[in-house]
Amino acid sequence: MFRGAILNRALACVLAAWCALSAVPARAQASYPPPNSGDVPNPYLTILQWGQLPDGRKWGASAGISVAPNGNIWDAERCGSNSCVGSNVDPIIELDQRTGVLLRHFGKGMFVQPHGLYVDRHGDVWVTDGQAKDGKGQQVFKFSPNGKLLMTLGTAGVAGPGLDMFEAPNAVVVARNGDIFVGEGHNPTLGNSRIMKFDKDGKFLKAIGKMGSGPGEFIEPHGLAIDSAGRLFVADRSNNRIQILDQDGHFIAEWKQFGRPSGLFIKNDILYVSDSESHSDKPGTHGYNPGCERGIRIGSVKDGKVTAFIPNPDGLTGGSEGITVDHDGNVYGASRIAAEAGRIEQFVPLTGH
Repeated sequence: MFRGAILNRALACVLAAWCALSAVPARAQASYPPPNSGDVPNPYLTILQWGQLPDGRKWGASAGISVAPNGNIWDAERCGSNSCVGSNVDPIIELDQRTGVLLRHFGKGMFVQPHGLYVDRHGDVWVTDGQAKDGKGQQVFKFSPNGKLLMTLGTAGVAGPGLDMFEAPNAVVVARNGDIFVGEGHNPTLGNSRIMKFDKDGKFLKAIGKMGSGPGEFIEPHGLAIDSAGRLFVADRSNNRIQILDQDGHFIAEWKQFGRPSGLFIKNDILYVSDSESHSDKPGTHGYNPGCERGIRIGSVKDGKVTAFIPNPDGLTGGSEGITVDHDGNVYGASRIAAEAGRIEQFVPLTGH
């Protein structure tokens, strides 16, 4: 009996130690410095300009991009500028994955400034409109692949803290059960910084988080993604971190090793993070992650280890905000190269990697 008690106590100590260690990686990762060029490999070939626009028009700023179940790429392009106000062109475009050839486009006259874009597992296209003008904007739209409007969330042209309105919605993602998550609050110092949760029919369920830098608080939640375990990843951009939550909003972990995240995408539990703002060249700015290089960091959602880094092709200017990955492993960034000019950048895996 005495010997058995000793063994049981020893086993309990080992189990307690294992549990303590197993809880470390998520929190410990927060202190890891984000890798820069040369710290981890870049196994990708960069193609600076990919895809075509309707009628050969010029590219405007772009922040939303997503892959569809059929492999094609959808992008929200701001009508050849940084705004669609007064424009009569279609900002929502579908491009053939293999060739970049334009397949479909729609949405003219509906948007002020299209921001986040997500294609769900049924192929429906979700787009956020981050500004308001002339009774439009501050909403989230769900379209069929043919451009039919299926659902609208938010109050047209109105921003505020109410449960039926948004303030600069940045990103949208849909869970497997159909629940809808919207990250809102593009101003780092004013307005909302929260995640709004709705059911599959658009019924409001709850508001998650508030302005702040503590666990489960946000300053500018700019991107959203969900892993195979159902965990919600949030690009908490102005806090220079990713937060991981369960779908009820309970805090799980924060990761700072992926830089200042603008966009997130998860494919086969590999996390792709676009950093379009670190080490900003804007004079007098604060909190722009000085010393951290802009680019795309890639790692596993299992342990948070960054295994690859694609440097921003333009150094300290521009950079990909939205990010997605096609069925062949090609990475796409929705990039702004100037205030009103953008492009889709493609990053092709090199042979042997």
